[in-house]
Amino acid sequence: MRRVIFNQKGGVGKSTITCNLAAISAVDGKRTLVIDLDIQGNATQYLLGAKVAQADKTIAHFFKDTLSLGIFGGGNSGLEGVIHETPFPNLFIIPSHPELEPLQARLESRYKIFKLKEALEKLTGFDAIYMDTPPILNFYSQSALIAADKCLIPFDCDAFSREALYTLMQALKEVKADHNSSLEIEGIIVNQYQKQMNLPRQLVETLIAEGHPVLESKISPSVKIRESHSVAQPLVHYVPYHKLTDEFRALYAEIHQ
Repeated sequence: MRRVIFNQKGGVGKSTITCNLAAISAVDGKRTLVIDLDIQGNATQYLLGAKVAQADKTIAHFFKDTLSLGIFGGGNSGLEGVIHETPFPNLFIIPSHPELEPLQARLESRYKIFKLKEALEKLTGFDAIYMDTPPILNFYSQSALIAADKCLIPFDCDAFSREALYTLMQALKEVKADHNSSLEIEGIIVNQYQKQMNLPRQLVETLIAEGHPVLESKISPSVKIRESHSVAQPLVHYVPYHKLTDEFRALYAEIHQ
């Protein structure tokens, strides 16, 4: 199963949700791969920590190889050579790299938008794949949406997020219609949810009333998230018995029903 975590609005917890769901998947016994397509590299830092410096091959190398494939072949456009082990059993990552930014225009002009999908269809040995994306509908997020089976949408509870969600849902419909007819919106993940406050509760109720696929499991705000970032340990390893970890476990269980 290939999942993409995407929202065009920044700061909604994409990387945190990606890495924590992937970590729980790995603990669940599934050989799991994270692909970091965001130039900021937050997922890469979260899962590799100090070992980031050792990640000599990245997703940028894969995309550069697709550009080198000429009429006589050349270039190895597979993903196997850019996969790295993380410190956590069963959990692997393809790291991001700043070189993604200057590569983008060349990839777009050469119409390489389907290369990630093609490579993932050839990749074997993984039970679950999670793709983290930049907070914009650009070449890399579109590549992930085209390659994915399902899309999870993080949503933080404010009015700006609600307006951005409407734009996002339309963009996803267009990607589905034009490039990936099998793409499913698996659900909206409500993040930073404070049920005792009126505004978050009202926003969620409105989304449900409008027929949006809001998942029942919600993620609360907690300082433990920042702590887990700083020590480069997903919650299931950092604080396995914390309430927030249980919320992520509940989310993982809900999408695997």
